[in-house]
Amino acid sequence: ATLHPMSAYLLLRGMKTLALRIERQNDNAMAVAHFLETHPEIEKVFYPGLESHDGHEIAKKQMTGFGGMLSFMLKEDSLEAVSRVIRKLKYAHPAANLGAVETIVGPPATTSHVECTMEERKAMGIPESLIRYSTGIEDIDDLIKDLDQALSE
Repeated sequence: ATLHPMSAYLLLRGMKTLALRIERQNDNAMAVAHFLETHPEIEKVFYPGLESHDGHEIAKKQMTGFGGMLSFMLKEDSLEAVSRVIRKLKYAHPAANLGAVETIVGPPATTSHVECTMEERKAMGIPESLIRYSTGIEDIDDLIKDLDQALSE
């Protein structure tokens, strides 16, 4: 298969800003992780950039940035609570695909592990209250305010 000239152009153009976009995603994810770690509605945050993460020391040795992907557990352990939070988000878009410049959010129960039963997810250590959050390049204040309003009752 050959690459269409317009696709090649867009690929080359995108490569020029790739480092800036990755840096912004790393910075945004770290700020979101720190914010969530102190939020009263959050049980646990999973992000290798946090010192509280079990793999933090290894990640520091292996990575120059910690990536844009994180996950977090709500204190209310139910898929209903997850749905309520996700519906209230204005900047994070619900989707199964987590690779984009915009922030994407989704629970494993309806995305990556949709074919598993609740019991199977539980056996794998995936709580119903888990939300995967792929941080985009939006303004960090907007992302944090959005999460804060979505988490407040």
